[in-house]
Amino acid sequence: MTALDLADTSVAGVVAYYSTIHIPDGQLPGVFAEFRRVLAPGGHLLLAFQVGDEPMRLTEAFGQAISLDFHRRRPERVAGLLTAADLPVRARFLREPVDDGSERTPQAFLIARRPAPGQPA
Repeated sequence: MTALDLADTSVAGVVAYYSTIHIPDGQLPGVFAEFRRVLAPGGHLLLAFQVGDEPMRLTEAFGQAISLDFHRRRPERVAGLLTAADLPVRARFLREPVDDGSERTPQAFLIARRPAPGQPA
């Protein structure tokens, strides 16, 4: 996500559906800058992620030893990073975990837009 094989301004939309949850916090600005680079003016980004303050680390899955971090983040902080990357947030949605126990944290969905010349952000 830091070096997408796409031309500048070549896509109308980017969907990052839980794909940034394994990216360390310090690398998010570069990822968001890359999303902006490939988005056409007026293009949209849909970003979904788990909400929280601390990462979760899995050390076992399906009977195998693993090391996998899930970075949970606050929507306000992510929105600030998107705005800093010139991708102002246009909509925010926060969903509580489902009742069946399959989720532990709220889920956030942000829609950001790359401004188009002469159009409001």
